[in-house]
Amino acid sequence: MTSEEKRSWIYAVVGAGVAAVYFATVLSQVPGADVTRIAYVRPMLIAIAAGIVLGILAGIAAAVFSPKDAGRTDERDRRINRRGEHAGFYVMSVAAIVPLALAMAEAAHFWIANTLYLAFVLATVASSIVKIVLYRRGF
Repeated sequence: MTSEEKRSWIYAVVGAGVAAVYFATVLSQVPGADVTRIAYVRPMLIAIAAGIVLGILAGIAAAVFSPKDAGRTDERDRRINRRGEHAGFYVMSVAAIVPLALAMAEAAHFWIANTLYLAFVLATVASSIVKIVLYRRGF
């Protein structure tokens, strides 16, 4: 497994894991509550920061345990990365329609922010999955 494939696995697991914890924590407060009173900003910022820090730390750990592969990329890695990033872009472009529509409908900021965060998470996970599939099935 190349270092780039490991990085894709890390982004997929960390992105999905951190988002799952965030959404489980915040959305569990929604039933029977006024969403305008739910404190979501701080947990979202913590989730974003945790995702970044965990991704960096896991990338460093992967490089330490496989030093010969760390930082080595070839043309195949670059092409797979490009395809994965394109997929993530398309997912983000489509998913961003929901928060845009919510903003136009003057929905609560809670829903706009959370659907936008979900769009970013879906784009990251989709990009990583496409890269993993391309590594596993061949490119």
